[in-house]
Amino acid sequence: LRKVHPIKGFVYGTAEFCSTRRGKSIRVTVQPRAGCKAVCGGCGIKRAGYDTLPLREFSFVPLWGFLVCLVYATRRVDCPKCGIKTELLPWALGKSPMTEAYTWFLASWAKALSWRETATRFCTIWDAVFRAVDHAVTWGLEHRNLDNIKSIGVDELSWKKGHKYLTVVYQIDHGCRRLLYVARDRTIASFNGFFDMLGPTRTQRIEFVASDMWRAFLKVVKTRCGQAVHVLDRFHVMQILSKAIDETRRAEVRALRAAGRSPILTKTRWILLKRPKNLKRKEKVRLAELVTWNLRTVRAYLLKEQFQHFWSYTSVWGGRRFLKEWIAMAMRSRTEPLKKFAQTLRAHKPQLLNWFRARGAFAAGATEGFNNKARITTRKAYGFRSYEHVRIALYHGLGNLPEPSWLTYRFF
Repeated sequence: LRKVHPIKGFVYGTAEFCSTRRGKSIRVTVQPRAGCKAVCGGCGIKRAGYDTLPLREFSFVPLWGFLVCLVYATRRVDCPKCGIKTELLPWALGKSPMTEAYTWFLASWAKALSWRETATRFCTIWDAVFRAVDHAVTWGLEHRNLDNIKSIGVDELSWKKGHKYLTVVYQIDHGCRRLLYVARDRTIASFNGFFDMLGPTRTQRIEFVASDMWRAFLKVVKTRCGQAVHVLDRFHVMQILSKAIDETRRAEVRALRAAGRSPILTKTRWILLKRPKNLKRKEKVRLAELVTWNLRTVRAYLLKEQFQHFWSYTSVWGGRRFLKEWIAMAMRSRTEPLKKFAQTLRAHKPQLLNWFRARGAFAAGATEGFNNKARITTRKAYGFRSYEHVRIALYHGLGNLPEPSWLTYRFF
């Protein structure tokens, strides 16, 4: 203990085994160093002693399967400035019965296990794990560095039934990927809060912004971060196109059934939405049969596969020419979902063409990857119902927050 967790002004005394309701434990007494005065809990200045309170136990990092607690009789000081105050304990946080080392220990394990499993493994309660994670997140947010952010990705994240969303902002630079900001709802005010937090100087250093076509995001980026290259996320563009293909298929299935014809498009949803290289052998055979039919869905599928070539262009000029020709074909397809998608592309053409200006400048797929991890994180921390719990869990799991250098659990 003297090696891994030295306490300035205090010394470790005797250590003994004992049995408690939670199992066998090791009790280690802590004593003030001779001649060392107590520190006032109010002003932080060393003061003369007043009296001693009863013994208290503080949970410490478990060793070899044994629970460990530090036992100490807290002193009170007679401070001329603050009055009678309890001394400041360097190993504990306020009135918490856990040492700071144990708090960081639980917070570290809560990244790998669910909060309930962490509590079960280390013979504590869910609330103790939550308080540990809350402390780690609060400390990390206060000590993190927000300089040199060049690329950000913004998206909404569904976290509750009834269309409840969060606005999440990630740093997606190649050398640093992390969660920067979480806010309730997906409104203009929610996204504005990120730039308020970042400040005007850091905001002006942002070079690239990736987002979907949500109007609130487009408006805030234009007004608050106009110097950055605004790029539409490729995943969301293809997601809208896939929905248009599926909507066309379902409408044609209903039309075939109403006409008394065989609905040959049933159970072909994923065959039409998958990339050809990802199809299984049976699915390839079925697709080869489908493309021989003169159906609107087949024409829409062929247009979808043709649109994939857009991402392979290397110049803005080539991408603009391809987009113009593709939009014209989609508008002549007599397929309403595809025509609506083409109109969407036409309305957001500048942001779409910025894809070529920002190619390779940031991690393009990081935003959606973070969203998948965010869903896993909220499932691992199941049991909460409030927004604050979700916010803490996301920062803890995805924020890549700093930790103190003295952490005891690293001694191995």
